Amino acid sequence: MFNRAITLYEDESHKCLMFSDLVKGSGIQANQFMIVDNNRAAMIDPGGDLTFAALSIEIAKHASLDNVDYIFASHQDPDIIASLPKWIIKTPAKVVTSKLWSRFLPHLVPGYLSDHDGLRLDERMISVADEGDVIKLGNSAIVAVPAHFLHSVGNFQFFDMKSRILFSGDMGASLSDDDQLIKPVSNFNEHIPSMEGFHKRYMTSNKACRLWAQMVREMRVSMIVPQHGRCFKGQQINEFLNWIENLECGVDLLNVDSYRPVTDVLKLAI
Repeated sequence: MFNRAITLYEDESHKCLMFSDLVKGSGIQANQFMIVDNNRAAMIDPGGDLTFAALSIEIAKHASLDNVDYIFASHQDPDIIASLPKWIIKTPAKVVTSKLWSRFLPHLVPGYLSDHDGLRLDERMISVADEGDVIKLGNSAIVAVPAHFLHSVGNFQFFDMKSRILFSGDMGASLSDDDQLIKPVSNFNEHIPSMEGFHKRYMTSNKACRLWAQMVREMRVSMIVPQHGRCFKGQQINEFLNWIENLECGVDLLNVDSYRPVTDVLKLAI
């Protein structure tokens, strides 16, 4: 693969970058994102130790680590924010995440860092209430958009006001061939098999999906860019919204057989 930033948007003072090929080994493919406005920078879902070294090298080509003001974490998963301790050390960034997960993320940080002068995590955490928030970056802003139960109980997506790109976390995620990652989806029907199983298992319910799709239609987004796989542009955005708002998933698919213990285990217990 190419090991370089993919430019999603750029003008004279603002740019949005995606890194799609930094995960090595057996970890699932994941995209990481950087937004720069007037030399102030933010990272979105920077990942874990699998990506930290390569990602820190790449972002330094576009902005000083000292200018990274925020680390946005859509939810609590390892591929989202497990590298938190290193970003706390290497940058002055504040961590923006759901108030539900702001109480749990300190478990990722060694105690000696949590108590060290200048590194106190409680002073560098921005806990976002369920309705979301607007975070100023340079002369622009990033909106924390509610996406609860898609898939996490406390889940946010991040909308860049300048580019109108929605960084959608796991919503829209897919498993794609390496050479396809930099290309937006072009044939939605052909793309469905790469994401259907994931969404049926990881999205909580059709109700949550429908409410989310209704919200996104009103936002006039220019792109939907998931944390895994390929992005959606133009007509493909509508195709995806039409599909997800009609998808039965999560608890919709449960029945009595979903909660049956393994027979052999019961026999052993007798």
